Amino acid sequence: MAFRVFIVDDEEIARLKIRDLLLQEDDVEIAGEAGNGPEAVRGIQAAKPDLVFLDVRMPGLDGFEVLEAVDLDPLPAVIFATAYDQYALRAFEQHALDYLLKPFDQDRFHAALDHARLRLADGGPSASWREHLIEILRIRPGQVGYRSRFAVPAKGRLYFVEAEDVERIEAAGNYVVLHAPPHEHLLRTSLADFEKTLDPRVFVRIHRSTIVRADRIQEVRPLLRGGASVTLRSGAKVLASRNYRPAVRRILKGQV
Repeated sequence: MAFRVFIVDDEEIARLKIRDLLLQEDDVEIAGEAGNGPEAVRGIQAAKPDLVFLDVRMPGLDGFEVLEAVDLDPLPAVIFATAYDQYALRAFEQHALDYLLKPFDQDRFHAALDHARLRLADGGPSASWREHLIEILRIRPGQVGYRSRFAVPAKGRLYFVEAEDVERIEAAGNYVVLHAPPHEHLLRTSLADFEKTLDPRVFVRIHRSTIVRADRIQEVRPLLRGGASVTLRSGAKVLASRNYRPAVRRILKGQV
């Protein structure tokens, strides 16, 4: 049975190389291709491919941000195409993620494709693969620091929300809500995973379901039993639970 492949790369010659190699395979159907991040998100969500060849470094929206923005469950299998050096590639290898190091030859291409075939024949990406992917998204090989903006898919479009505009983040089932007054944005991820992408010197978790930006706090009022009422600059009030008293103390001492 043929499996459907989507190609993402901002260089047309790179897309052409992958397309030509795939056309030599009897069990592959090319589901589409994209030359930039937003186009990739729309294309992948529409085509729902089994496998994506995904360029890591693209201007505006990189490969990692594309995967974060794609709202599909399960996610397709992915073969990353990257120019990262060998040291950075250890992150991919450690988490069992397929990659092609540019420039790659035909043998390396077929090795990655055969690995993908085995994974798809075995039922597609496993739950552990998704966990590995989440980890690699957090690590961001070759990059330093925490997220400064977030890609939010909505109604076939992609919004970019700057971290400095986000006042608080709240859990909502399998999603998180980014409150950037006067707007709210929904992202499909857990609060625990999302917290790992945030600078702890800027964002503070004060409740199991709430993270706030420290410089947006206007007032903290202690409550009975160890909790606190936190008022933000927008006027919103959120609860800090007693389990997060150390975080509240750091705020009161101006340590964040």
